[in-house]
Amino acid sequence: MNIYFYTFGCKVNQYETELIRQRLEERGHKPVGKIAEAQVCVINSCTVTAQSDLKMRQLIHKIRRENPAAVIALLGCHPQVFGDDCGCDIVLGNSDKLRLPEILEDYLAGERRVFISPQTSDYAGEILQKDGKKTRGIIKVQDGCDLFCSYCIIPYARGRSRSKPISDIEAEAKILSEGGQKELVIVGINLSDYGKGTGSDLSDAVSAAAKYAVRVRLGSIEPENLSEEIIEKLSKIPNLCPHFHLALQSGCDKTLREMHRRYDKEKYFTIVSTLREHFPDCAITTDIMVGFPGESDDDFKESLETVKAISFADAHIFPYSKRSGTNAAKREDQVPESVKSEREKIMQKAVSESALRYSESLVGKELEVLFEREKSPDFHQGHSAEYQVVKVKRFTDSLYRELRKVRITEVSDGSLIGETVN
Repeated sequence: MNIYFYTFGCKVNQYETELIRQRLEERGHKPVGKIAEAQVCVINSCTVTAQSDLKMRQLIHKIRRENPAAVIALLGCHPQVFGDDCGCDIVLGNSDKLRLPEILEDYLAGERRVFISPQTSDYAGEILQKDGKKTRGIIKVQDGCDLFCSYCIIPYARGRSRSKPISDIEAEAKILSEGGQKELVIVGINLSDYGKGTGSDLSDAVSAAAKYAVRVRLGSIEPENLSEEIIEKLSKIPNLCPHFHLALQSGCDKTLREMHRRYDKEKYFTIVSTLREHFPDCAITTDIMVGFPGESDDDFKESLETVKAISFADAHIFPYSKRSGTNAAKREDQVPESVKSEREKIMQKAVSESALRYSESLVGKELEVLFEREKSPDFHQGHSAEYQVVKVKRFTDSLYRELRKVRITEVSDGSLIGETVN
């Protein structure tokens, strides 16, 4: 059967969609890129915000309109939290979505299938197989979260924190690297929580992948458990990319407390300083929320000054969005949308300025660049270890999947421009 896939949300969801796709292909099914060509449409949902739910429902309506005969399988976080409320043909929560290949066959035999089981406390066996089409591979090493931040539904969607065994990480890294994927991205729902209760930590997971990968990159990290000891151990892994996406959410201590974050800005500053000490010239990026309930003008100014002082290489700025089922959504001191929008613009301006400063600081330096699919007749393009976009004037047919040293000569339109070094 032809199967169309659509993934909402994070890299963990992307990983799980890829795992499902591989398992379906093993059973003879074929992925397609258009809704109209599919007999089955698989939607891997995200429910971090109400906007995510809205986009998911819009996609379901689009499929019903464009291909009314298609079987729709809705998977993941939305049904795990909100149940079977979309009327799809197959509805599976996170605990059951990897069983889609078998459940699909049961459905085709004649009955609608809905499975929304409680979250497991164990780590499901998940190992991706080779994919010769990609430059960068993803390894999910951790799932779940124990933090219960006041704005976040994820602990209810993903369950408690659990970690993939080191032996599985090594096996998966070997398979993906042998398939030609030069960079492996280590991801999880709360990545710094890796190894909790096992005696291992995040550096052990990275070391396991680094045994086989040309280079390893970390996905988004929560600051709580990123200790100086772990950072020091990470710094001894030579092929770990010096790029750290360290979630801040707010630079105001009052707001952080009301978010139920487990750090203050002083601790965050300490982590950033430790990273920069052990990884000179590293790129530190982040997520910043504006307009959390009760955020006053002074609270926002404090957050803005913190962001300016840290000087991020980049950041994802987003307004607070009410998520039903969370404590923050029940608060009566919601910030008006117009105020959120204005604060988002101000914060984005500050981050854009610091991002430009960081890019300019790399001019004259030699960076390791992994070149990706060729899309332009004028230049080769890839990402540096710091996750900066780097462009080189085209001089050969293709540099796809090659690692080259590039001397940076200028910054132009948000990209680094350089020349390859012999």
